[in-house]
Amino acid sequence: MSGLQPPRGTHDLIGETMRRHHHVVETARRVLRTYGFEEWSTPIFEDTRVFSRTLGETSDVVSKEMYTFEDRGGESITLRPEGTAAICRALVTNGLTQSLPQKVFYHGPMFRYERPQKGRYRQFHQIGAELIGAESPLRDAETIAMAQDILRELGLGDHVTLELNTLGDLASRQAWREALVAYFRDHADALSEESRVRLEANPLRILDSKSEQDRKLLDDAPAFADYLNDESRKFWDTLRDSLQAFGVDFVENPRIVRGLDYYSHTAFEFVTSKLGAQGTVLAGGRYEGLVEQMGGPAIPAIGWAGGIERLAMLLDSAPELPAGITLVPMGDPAVLKAASLARALRSAGLRAEIETRGNLKKRMERVVKSGASHAIVLGDEEIAKDVVQLRDLSSREQQEVPVTDLVRLLSAGRA
Repeated sequence: MSGLQPPRGTHDLIGETMRRHHHVVETARRVLRTYGFEEWSTPIFEDTRVFSRTLGETSDVVSKEMYTFEDRGGESITLRPEGTAAICRALVTNGLTQSLPQKVFYHGPMFRYERPQKGRYRQFHQIGAELIGAESPLRDAETIAMAQDILRELGLGDHVTLELNTLGDLASRQAWREALVAYFRDHADALSEESRVRLEANPLRILDSKSEQDRKLLDDAPAFADYLNDESRKFWDTLRDSLQAFGVDFVENPRIVRGLDYYSHTAFEFVTSKLGAQGTVLAGGRYEGLVEQMGGPAIPAIGWAGGIERLAMLLDSAPELPAGITLVPMGDPAVLKAASLARALRSAGLRAEIETRGNLKKRMERVVKSGASHAIVLGDEEIAKDVVQLRDLSSREQQEVPVTDLVRLLSAGRA
């Protein structure tokens, strides 16, 4: 078994990597709760139809990237490639479509078979939020402001830019789509091979193309702003006014699109230049037909998801482990007493460890190297007097402390 490595596109979360990951999740969780969002958790694998129906059979995710298999019962199962569809499925399954709005957040692993890149893995982790029952552009703006607050709390406010676009309503989008398809058909010979395929299956994806020959055509493509109807223009205006009211800065980017028909109006991305080509760290939009595709009623919603690995990479430093307290018992009776004291310290919420290897000098060297804040030394003499020797490792001061006062002193930080 020697030489085994994690599968390509996966990675272990240990040490500093895990501390960064945990810090992103806990920071987001704290901010999300201030907005009244509640945490949900859905299965890592779902009925394949949850994703194939909602993401579109012709999408790259469904056609190329999903981890789909047949289980022993003959059912088609897929490891979730994203979280939104599963949340909407859970809403319908648990009979919550009449209890709106539902403010939901989630985090966990997602799976896509794609070429691993910086910050992008085949098993990756996301944190996301969905406001199901978002009745107005104000809710869209509030959900975007919530995402920005998380990024600011992570210390990333100066490293990301919010890019914003409108997709309009279905009528506006359909009119624009027809004009776009006609334009690309007139220039089909100039499109890349991949975009010629997309022209028939999902033409809006051409706008995402990284091909230089495709991007040259986009400059003269029909502008979506010319096809917005009055209702869509009003929504767009109110959204921007609401973002300003929430104190959210943004830049308009008409290139942000979503290829699926149930997306509408708001589309946005928080991007950075610190991760090279993989610059999007959090993205989302409004959708209005996804719950309906799961068997529920038509319910408007707004949501976003952020890549935890990418956010963790942007942190200036990994959060440090809290300084602990190490008990150094000398002799067998002292070891048993140390076990009792460690339990009392942990019950008070303090980090406590017991060091038992080697002589006193070697033990203290390891305690200092561990970064502990205090060492508690006890032997037969201390046990007889019901005291310990408490050493502050930063000031190097030592004092004799009654066992009955130990937890109180350390909890109060006065030791």
